[in-house]
Amino acid sequence: MDVTDTINGGDYIAVLAEEDGVNIIGLTRGKDTKFHHTEKLDRGEVYIAQFTENTSAIKVHGKAKIYTKMGIIQGE
Repeated sequence: MDVTDTINGGDYIAVLAEEDGVNIIGLTRGKDTKFHHTEKLDRGEVYIAQFTENTSAIKVHGKAKIYTKMGIIQGE
């Protein structure tokens, strides 16, 4: 798999923080699920993330809107 396959093949989400201190955690694929990336957002900040061959799940903690191709999810 080359880089363009990963860029074009992965689904994206956008997270809009509605309060200070929203945490985003990326989790790995494979035999053992592990944290591989964390971000902390303040109110009004936007984070765009992609599911890749390394990222199987993204956890959002705090009040935020999560925009996906399936719709908008309101996190509280």
